[in-house]
Amino acid sequence: MIETNRPAAAPVDDEPDLLRDQFRQLLRYRRLIGAGIGIGLLGGVYLGISTADTYVATADVVLRAPTDDPFNPSLAPDKAINIGSERQVALSSSIANEAAKKLGVGASGFAALRSGLQVTNPPQTMVLRFTYTADSAKEAAKRANTMTEAYLLKRQEALDATRDKMVKGYKEQRDPIAKQLDELSKEIARMPAGAGRDAASSSKTDLQSEVGGYNTKITKLEALDMTPGRVTSAATAPTATDGPGIIMSLALGAAVGLALGLLAAWVRLVFDPAPRSEGDVARALRAPVLGYLPRDRTGGGPLLAAGEADPRLAEEYRSVAFRLAYDARFADRRRLLVVAPRGSSETAAAVAVNLAASFAETGKDVLLIEADLRTPVLASQLPTDAGGRPRWSQTSSTPAGGRHSDTEWPDGRQLVVDAGESGSFDLIPGERARNVPRSLTSARATRLISEADSPNSTVVVLAPPVLSYADALALVDRVDGVLVVCDPRAVHRTDLSRIRELISGAGGTVLGAVLHAPLPGEKRGKGKGGPAPVGPGAGPGTGAKSGKPVPQPQPIPYEVAEPEQHIPGDGTDTVALRTVRMGRR
Repeated sequence: MIETNRPAAAPVDDEPDLLRDQFRQLLRYRRLIGAGIGIGLLGGVYLGISTADTYVATADVVLRAPTDDPFNPSLAPDKAINIGSERQVALSSSIANEAAKKLGVGASGFAALRSGLQVTNPPQTMVLRFTYTADSAKEAAKRANTMTEAYLLKRQEALDATRDKMVKGYKEQRDPIAKQLDELSKEIARMPAGAGRDAASSSKTDLQSEVGGYNTKITKLEALDMTPGRVTSAATAPTATDGPGIIMSLALGAAVGLALGLLAAWVRLVFDPAPRSEGDVARALRAPVLGYLPRDRTGGGPLLAAGEADPRLAEEYRSVAFRLAYDARFADRRRLLVVAPRGSSETAAAVAVNLAASFAETGKDVLLIEADLRTPVLASQLPTDAGGRPRWSQTSSTPAGGRHSDTEWPDGRQLVVDAGESGSFDLIPGERARNVPRSLTSARATRLISEADSPNSTVVVLAPPVLSYADALALVDRVDGVLVVCDPRAVHRTDLSRIRELISGAGGTVLGAVLHAPLPGEKRGKGKGGPAPVGPGAGPGTGAKSGKPVPQPQPIPYEVAEPEQHIPGDGTDTVALRTVRMGRR
């Protein structure tokens, strides 16, 4: 026997396969991607319209530091000029005021004059680039040149003012010494020769040297070349608008919008609690995905897929049954428990019925047990006929006339389901029970499930959703092979992991999962709050044989309970069905 059900490990995919899988997952959020593209297109339209009449003119200025020898290679201009500070000066209000005077711009247009100017510094250069944006090409060039001239003029004035201040300071320090030198010279001329005159002459020499130093400094400052810079490229009127145009704007907007949409889809994908792929389901359950039911499955039709116009659904069920038949853990005991995570068991019922038909088609004696004692509907939805009673029910307590007794489920009633070309299989229909835990754990239910011990026999059990009721856990120790039926978009990865932990803790094994698309009219996430009617007959149905409307099951009336009084079977005792024993993980 081939072991096909192994714990799901991380798939070893090639990088291109992984990228393709991630891209397919992102395409699940087409609305987010479409919204991003729409926003980008709107931004592109705004950009194209807003820049349709915008003109940009540029002028370049090379800055120079004051120097007495412009050809001296030891002078580093970047050490004498702080280009960042000069850029801020070019953008200052003082420069804008000077330009406004030349352009004749009043106080009302001063803010607009400053806002149109942008000054940048190309890397590794001493160049300031004046860029002006205006609604007119000529106006843009005129204002760019005016801003450049105003900056150079202000810089020239600042350099001249600095030089004049330094020259004035040197002169103020020199003049007292020069006056003292004149007085000393007159005094020396009146002194007789001797030691006193020699000492005065020595002082005169020192004073002359100090005055000469100040004169040298003043002369050097006055000889400096104070040119602040030169315009290397004057602004000219542009021949075209600065905007990219409506076509390019739309293309850029679409590209940016697509990037934003993909980013939003990726963020949504990261925080999406639902399984993103079959691999996620397999990793959460540690079991393979045995099949994915076709999307054209419609509600309201018969549960049996055999004989339908579209054979894909029946073939998918046969494929799932084939994979189960070659699973050693199922083939050894031939017991299968079919459950849904939570909400509606409609698809789980269809899977259980069609798997029973598929096993019957292979020549096995199949017994389908409807262990959903809360909303049983299979007997009214399948083409059935009365059959023989199970061996355990052939007792002397059976009432005369072959009518089943009014005891707790199972009461001995057994039906034969005609599956058409697939053959037939036996059905133990569910009955609404007052004490569901006691019925599921009774000795009669155990003897029913042990029918799989007979040669060539298979038992398929349908239970309520495992996260809504603990009924399925009460059967796991006897039907240890579990098949989970779920819609991957309506269940969370944490729900699947919890199902695996509960089943493993109860001693069972998850053989695999069968995935399906949302049923018609069913919204994503619907059915998480509680159980829903099972099967296509969620509304008033029609019997397979009689053609008469089948009334919907109504809740069993209970007597009013006194405070602190426990009513058996009211659902509060389903958690403590039995002692849970640890099993294989």
